[in-house]
Amino acid sequence: MGWGGTEPPNGSTAGRSDTCFGVFNASDGHGQAQNSITSPWFSTAFGLIGLCSNLFALCVLLSSSRKLSSRARSSFLVFLCGLVVTDFMGLLVTASVIIPYHFIKFAWAEVDSSCHLCNFLGFSMVFFGQCPLLLGATMAGERFFGINRPFSRSTSISKRRAWSIVGLVWGFACLLGLLPVLGLGRYTLQYPGSWCFLTLLPDTGNVVFCLLFALLGIFSVLLSFVFNTVSVVTLCRVYHDRESVQRRRDSEVEMMVQLVGIMIIATICWMPLLIFIVQTVLQQLPASGQMQMLPTNTQKMLLIYIRMVTWNQILDPWVYILFRRAVLQRIYPSLRPRPSIVSLYPVLNPSLRRKLTADSVLQ
Repeated sequence: MGWGGTEPPNGSTAGRSDTCFGVFNASDGHGQAQNSITSPWFSTAFGLIGLCSNLFALCVLLSSSRKLSSRARSSFLVFLCGLVVTDFMGLLVTASVIIPYHFIKFAWAEVDSSCHLCNFLGFSMVFFGQCPLLLGATMAGERFFGINRPFSRSTSISKRRAWSIVGLVWGFACLLGLLPVLGLGRYTLQYPGSWCFLTLLPDTGNVVFCLLFALLGIFSVLLSFVFNTVSVVTLCRVYHDRESVQRRRDSEVEMMVQLVGIMIIATICWMPLLIFIVQTVLQQLPASGQMQMLPTNTQKMLLIYIRMVTWNQILDPWVYILFRRAVLQRIYPSLRPRPSIVSLYPVLNPSLRRKLTADSVLQ
């Protein structure tokens, strides 16, 4: 999503609370920013690692999807592909603004006096931040119904429908990101002056948007946790049952391992920021109408939490790369392919074989 910068903007922008400037005091952060671990080369390397990781995972995903015949696995790969594309584009879009700032050191208030660039960057941070959380909850829900209610639908989700669901998630996150542009809250330049994000000031519009963003993210993470927990418990309960031979449990275990990994990374990277946003806006409510600038400690903590969030986009692709079945079988050899019911009864007539190989049974 973005990285902290090394140079604050022109100090003359402080106090302009009616625009995207003035939320932090530029002069307060100058010395600290100079000593920050974030440098032009660090940010560039950080971005390149993330982009290459997601690009590599995307290539592996596309290669795997061509070899699959199971609809359940194919639809899951579509959701994974949507997640990887989102992370890749999030890094690419934010890096295209933040990294040039590091090297050029342009005066943001002069280059973007109308705040169009800041609004675009703020929208990108919200859109590409909320999408992985929503997609994680969507994937968890799809696997929950696939594992716990396998006969509640005639077939698994097709690739076209899966891409439609991904598109709906993108559309919803897009509408959320556009709210400040439409008048609910505003995007402002954040400490130390290299990125824009939602405003943690205690006026009504900003409080509503901040709570909407944070609570939606928390709800997505908690929903993923509930769905994944129930799905894992179900798999553990039936994995060694006789019925397990009738279903491709190994594939389901692989998908659940990847999904739990994505959930753990999202929880570690995102929950501190989301909780911090809720705490900050609620604690500042008594000062509504009086506070025009964020406290220095709040500015610095927000920067730290944003850096944590950025790791989510770098680690997500490695969950799929490292937790594929081929890799898991080397670590846990008992995850070898199990015979399906069709292979156990080769003399079945063709019509019955087609019924037994339906995705509702071999999901």
